[in-house]
Amino acid sequence: YMVSSLRAAAEAIGKPEWGHGGPSDAGHYNNWPEDTPFFRKEGGWNSPYGEFFLSWYSQLLLNHGERILSSAEAIFRGTGARLSAKIAGIHWHYGTRSHAAELTAGYYNTRFRDGYIPIAKVLARHGVVFNFTCIEMKDYEQPQEAQCSPEGVVRQVVLATREVGVPLAGENALPRFDESAHDQIVRSSSLRSFSGDGKAGRGEESRGAMCAFTYLRMTPHLFEPDNWRRFVAFVKRMRESGKCWEQVQREAEPFVQASEPLVREAAGELVRG
Repeated sequence: YMVSSLRAAAEAIGKPEWGHGGPSDAGHYNNWPEDTPFFRKEGGWNSPYGEFFLSWYSQLLLNHGERILSSAEAIFRGTGARLSAKIAGIHWHYGTRSHAAELTAGYYNTRFRDGYIPIAKVLARHGVVFNFTCIEMKDYEQPQEAQCSPEGVVRQVVLATREVGVPLAGENALPRFDESAHDQIVRSSSLRSFSGDGKAGRGEESRGAMCAFTYLRMTPHLFEPDNWRRFVAFVKRMRESGKCWEQVQREAEPFVQASEPLVREAAGELVRG
């Protein structure tokens, strides 16, 4: 099916030789981008053929999203349900020009092209929330040799959703129970950008970035006393931004104590289950 689609797209622009398959020089799963002619700094991804192939490849994913969201819209219309679409936070090789990991996933995002605005536009047409992950991650926690930047891709998505006008929600990608991850989530959920000409200090500052956040994941570890205490304080911080950490901790303590019986019961059920 995909080869037939590619062949038709190539013939439509008068380049039938481009329709026989994908790039032959893109390497394999475990290759570094710079080791492949297609994904390296001045590689084929930035050539006329690369632009053709990646446009076709990413459009298939956008078309799939349109079909799924149209079906979901029809099913849930009138129920009051709020729909969201989860978009993966692919931060590996974000610091390179080609953004190879995102390209292979179908997100046509490079140093010279914003791949998240087209996705946001699809979701906006259907009134669906843009749900993004890796909100808890920091750049310095990632392998430096892979040029990861979860913080960079989160900032880009915030700007893309703001430009298109689609609501943004978030998730953490990995189970985290530490204050460092909580701090990063609070920061990411309240990121602000500027309208107008986009320069700091000019234009009207807009509200915080996210309309909702999903915390992953409910495991026995969450209900360990120290983890639960941090989690309760984290929830209060998400709801009551602007308060200092020490004040939030003090105010959270009564909730921690009041919920202890339920916490013990939940932890026991999770262990037995």
